[in-house]
Amino acid sequence: MSSHSNLVEIDLLRKGEPMPMMGNDIQSYYRILVCRGDRRPYADLYAFNLPDIIPPFPLPLRAGDTEPVIDLQTFLNEVYDIYGYDLVVDYSKEPVPALWEADAAWADALLQKKGLR
Repeated sequence: MSSHSNLVEIDLLRKGEPMPMMGNDIQSYYRILVCRGDRRPYADLYAFNLPDIIPPFPLPLRAGDTEPVIDLQTFLNEVYDIYGYDLVVDYSKEPVPALWEADAAWADALLQKKGLR
């Protein structure tokens, strides 16, 4: 954090403590932090939960370069479809680590709707 390099941290972990944020009372399990080297210690936080769409975020580059917007949700959906994860993942089993109660109910309803449970 003491350098002037840009930092993007994507926290999709469901176990352990979330990345610490000072002065932040946002309740989310997943977060994307975008910190530009010339704006430290300030950063942009993109917070979301399992039922939410992963928010697109700008990828900081060198000064003067156009920042592309990263649509991680679309990317993950395409990887899932291309590599046939629906044929590999056994959705009858509970995930490890277990989902939070509200997320588990949401996931179960979604999987039932899609005929995977």
